Amino acid sequence: MKVSILGSGQMGAGIVSLMLQSPYVDTVIWWARSESSLDKALLKVKKEVRRFAKNSGFDNEKLLNKLVFSTDLSKISGSSFCIEAVSEEMRLKEQLLESVSDYLDEDAIIATNTSSFSITALSISTRFPEKVVGMHFFNPTSVMQLVEVVKGLNTSDCTVNRAIELASNLGKEAVLVNESPGFIVNRMLIPMINEAISIYAESVASIDDIDKAMKLGANHPLGPLALADLIGTDVCLSIMETLHYETGDPKYRAHPLLRQYVRAGYLGRKSGRGFHAYRR
Repeated sequence: MKVSILGSGQMGAGIVSLMLQSPYVDTVIWWARSESSLDKALLKVKKEVRRFAKNSGFDNEKLLNKLVFSTDLSKISGSSFCIEAVSEEMRLKEQLLESVSDYLDEDAIIATNTSSFSITALSISTRFPEKVVGMHFFNPTSVMQLVEVVKGLNTSDCTVNRAIELASNLGKEAVLVNESPGFIVNRMLIPMINEAISIYAESVASIDDIDKAMKLGANHPLGPLALADLIGTDVCLSIMETLHYETGDPKYRAHPLLRQYVRAGYLGRKSGRGFHAYRR
């Protein structure tokens, strides 16, 4: 099976690593707008694949030989699956999916890794809306077992079933979600993070104590503010804005401090500073 992944960010690299490890995938086309971004992301992929090969007994070089880099979108032709994992910007995703569908056969599945956007809205950018489905992987992809398979209004049952089958072949557990803002996890998780930011902004407790309270009191593996840094404060803000816009419910209004952090470039681990500081 030939699979194409679009995007060289953290999620794109993680999904590429999963595909290279799967015996069901013969060829992985990895597309990005620039070769330099692919070269940088390749270091993460090699590290993940090397770890997998060491633990499983597979040949590291043989797995990596499945990978084909390209900045030419036409190279995705012939793919059974095409998974979009570019930045969480609606217009960017719409434009890319519109172009993607010109190179894919009618029986190909187009999946988007969006964490909150409408699958229905994205699907109408393509020639085959019934073949568009959400496949929301979680970071880090090597550890997190869940994939939210999101059915838009146009998504066919056949498309949903093939997405669930792919998730299973990648060693993941799928949950089926009928399209709703934020799906399941982020609809609950991101407002919790937003409330943790509110607690910090009101000087109720320190960053470290807020994180410690949820780790020790709710048995969370990571505190909410550390988790915001892992996800990216910009992504958290984008999801809150989507929830607020789609529902009109004021409980989903992003805290002003979250907006300030994003404006200041305090994006979390990827920028070296968020609610915590990180070495780069």
